[in-house]
Amino acid sequence: MESSALADAITRSFEQNEPDRPAMSPLRALGRRQLSGFEVLAQSVATTAPAASMVLLPVTLLAHGMPLAGLVTIVAATVFVTLIAWCTAQFTRRMVASGGLYAFVFQGLGARAALTTGVAMAAKYVGSGALTLYHGGQAVIAIAAECGLDIRGPAAALVYLAIAAAILTTLLRGVRFAALAILVVEVCSLVFIVGLMLVPGSSAQLAPVPPASGSALLPVMLSVLFALAGFESATFIGPEARRPMVTVTRTVLATPVICGVLFVFAGWAAWTGHADTLVGAYLHGASTGVSPLIVALVHLGMCCSWLASAMASSNAASRLLYSMGVEGVLPRAFARTHRGLRTPWVALTAAAAAVGAGALAFSMAGSVPGEARVGLRIALLIAYVLVAAGAIAFLHRIHEVTGPLAWTGRLAVAIGLVAIGYVAFGHALDGEFGGLLTVAAVPSVAAVWYRYLRRTRPDSLAAVGVFDSPESADVLPGAGAFAVNSRGSMALVGADHPDAVRQ
Repeated sequence: MESSALADAITRSFEQNEPDRPAMSPLRALGRRQLSGFEVLAQSVATTAPAASMVLLPVTLLAHGMPLAGLVTIVAATVFVTLIAWCTAQFTRRMVASGGLYAFVFQGLGARAALTTGVAMAAKYVGSGALTLYHGGQAVIAIAAECGLDIRGPAAALVYLAIAAAILTTLLRGVRFAALAILVVEVCSLVFIVGLMLVPGSSAQLAPVPPASGSALLPVMLSVLFALAGFESATFIGPEARRPMVTVTRTVLATPVICGVLFVFAGWAAWTGHADTLVGAYLHGASTGVSPLIVALVHLGMCCSWLASAMASSNAASRLLYSMGVEGVLPRAFARTHRGLRTPWVALTAAAAAVGAGALAFSMAGSVPGEARVGLRIALLIAYVLVAAGAIAFLHRIHEVTGPLAWTGRLAVAIGLVAIGYVAFGHALDGEFGGLLTVAAVPSVAAVWYRYLRRTRPDSLAAVGVFDSPESADVLPGAGAFAVNSRGSMALVGADHPDAVRQ
C-alpha cells in the first residue's frame, strides 16, 4: 500500500539534519506576519484622509460651480485609480516587498525605472505627509481658537513640532499600535462627517472661483485624484502582514472602491445641498448659524483625518527608505531596526523629520504653494504610469499575461500619460511651471542617482527590488528545496533546481 504524501513529508522531516546555512528573509528584521487584514486596510485608507477629503471635495465643487460635473469627475477618477490598483495587484499576488511600487517596477522595467519610481514615491509620501501635517496643525490651531486660545508665531511652530514628535513616537511604538491608532481615529472622523452630510442644511453661499486657464475641471480633477491616492501604501507594509499576498491584494483593490464610494457620496451631497452645513461650518464657523459645537467637531474630525494621513504617509515613506537601505541604494543605516519593537527607527526618524520640516516650511509661508501641490500630483501619476507599464512587462516575462490584463495595463498607462500632460501643460498656461519641472526633475534625479550607483556601488543595483522570501522555518522540514540565489542568499526554489538542497 502506497503511503500518502503527508506521511512521506513527515518521514522526510525526521530524516533532515539541521541545515548549515538556513534560508533567511532579507526583511525579517521588520518582524514578519504581525498585521491583520483590518490593520493593513487602516494603513491604506488613512493615507487618503477620507474624512478630510469628504469636506474639501464639496468645497472645491461648490467653489468652482460644478457639482454635477465634479461628481462625474469623481467617478472617472475612481475608475482610473482602480485600474492602477488592478495592475498593482498583479505584483502583490506574487511577491511581498517593503519597497512597494518601487520594488514592483524593478521586476518589470529594471533598476533605472525603479529608481524613478522611488524618487516619485518618496516625493509623494514626504510631500503629502507634510501637507496633511500642516493642515492638521491648522485644524489644531482652529480648535484652540474656538476654545479661546490664540496660537500664532513661534507657538504655531511648536504645535507642528509637537505633532511630528507625537507621530514619530506612535510609529516607533510598533506597526500594530500605529495601525490601530490610525484605524480608530479615521473611523470616528468618518462616522461624524458622513452623519453630518445626511442632514440637509442652508446654502453655503460660496463665491465662484474663475478658472485662470478657462478650465474649471483641472483643479477639481487634481483634488479628486490626490484624494483617491494612497491605496498603494498597503504594499509597503506587506512583509508585516500575516497573510500578505491575500490581505495586501484585497486592500489594494478595495481601497479605491471604498474611498470612491465615499467621495461619490460627498459629490452627491454637494450637488443636492446636503453638504451645505458642513461646508459652511468649515469655511465660516458659527457665523452661518451652525452650533459652535458642530464647528469644533468638524475641525476635530478633519484634524484627526489629516494627522492619521500624515502618520500613514510617514510610515509608508519609512518602509521605502528601509528597503533602499537593505539594498544599499541608500546608506545602510536606514536598514537599522529596533531590536524589541522591530521598527525601522532610523528610517522612521528621517521620514518624520522630513515631514515635520515640510509642514513647518508651509506654516512659515502661510499656505501650501500651488506649484507644490501640482508637483506632488505629477510625481504620483509618474509612479502610477510606471507600475502599470511594469505590470505588463512583468507578466510578459513570466509568461502569465492575458489579453484583458494587457489591455487593462495599456489603458491605465494611456490615461496616466494624458493626465500628466493635461495637468502639466494646463498649469503651464496659467504661468505655473511646477508640473513641467516635476516631469523633468523626477527622471533626471533618478538618472543621476543610477549613474552614481553604477560607478560607486554597482552591487546595490543588482540588489534593487528586494522582497520577502520564505525562510527555512516557514516550511515543514524536508518539504522545501533551497539553493543560493543571484544575491548569494539561500532561497526557496523548485525541486528540480540543479543546486537544490532540502532543508
